[in-house]
Amino acid sequence: MVTFKDRLRGSLLAGAIGDALGAKTEFDTIERIREIAGPDGITDFIPAYGGIGRITDDTQMTLFTLEALIRAHAQQRRTGSADVEQSLQMAYQRWLHTQGIPWDRARGPENTLPEADGWLVTHRELYSRRAPGLTCFSELEMYGKSGRRASIARPVNNSKGCGGVMRAAPIALWSDDPSVVFDLGAESAALTHGHPSGYLSSGAFAVIVQQLLQGKPLLDALMIATAELVRRPNHEEQSAALDQALALAEQGAPTPEKLETLGQGNVGETALSMSIYVALTTSDPDTALLASVNHSGDSDSTGSVCGNLVGAIYGEQALRQSWLDRLELREVIENLADDAITEFDTDTPSDDRWFLRYPAY
Repeated sequence: MVTFKDRLRGSLLAGAIGDALGAKTEFDTIERIREIAGPDGITDFIPAYGGIGRITDDTQMTLFTLEALIRAHAQQRRTGSADVEQSLQMAYQRWLHTQGIPWDRARGPENTLPEADGWLVTHRELYSRRAPGLTCFSELEMYGKSGRRASIARPVNNSKGCGGVMRAAPIALWSDDPSVVFDLGAESAALTHGHPSGYLSSGAFAVIVQQLLQGKPLLDALMIATAELVRRPNHEEQSAALDQALALAEQGAPTPEKLETLGQGNVGETALSMSIYVALTTSDPDTALLASVNHSGDSDSTGSVCGNLVGAIYGEQALRQSWLDRLELREVIENLADDAITEFDTDTPSDDRWFLRYPAY
């Protein structure tokens, strides 16, 4: 039996593996991928960013999303209230700091801390630029200057890039209520992406992961997420993309050519639909992860999103050991996942060391 812990760790680890599998070939054509990796395309990690198994900004930002949820939940327990969206904003400002932006420019005018705080930001391996999305980077820089937080009601731009959905899997933990998770997933993406397909994809994805972590089959999880999606304004583009993925899944096993009919994965609606299609048409995480990165598009992002899905479906124990052994930040990912389980459990810690590890905001 796959436990909740196995599913959560599996989701985060498989997302990172998919990210690393696609890191070298982002937006390379499938023909170029086959030149680099051989006629079967990507079958294992390819050296990228100076090593093997190196993750990109997709995993970096996913980890900061999870840290924000732990901090907000701990703050809520300690004081009775918390602004989880502000926790997410500040987590992304800490990520921006790891990308080379001095803390006094990244933190925003209302934050007076002399240094970025908490446990996650102490890991120096995170202090490396891994082709961060321009939209995420520029909008977080703008927050660092203005302190004005964007939202669905106050869109920051008209971008529907995949930078919101790629980091949203941990939002699944925030509540057992799909509507609450959808709304927070969408608002988390709206901090940097103002187009409905940029944030509704994130809301739907968070609900799907929430249901998978609870052991629901993928089609059931998708049905619940779709029911939430269609209640939101301007859902039509994302709904159509998911319908297209379901129709394509009826044609059987994935191929790069089939996958590319759904798009490139560089925008929210196609990153989600391509990942859903692959997860529906494969029966193990290895096959799914490789299929999700072998295409002429945003391979690390589709690998990351699909990995979050299949890791939650099959659990940590089903992941290829040789990939886990070489995965960058594996220990950090596992520790953060375990801390999340601890924080969101009924027997949560209340000592000062925990609140130093996960302070407010």
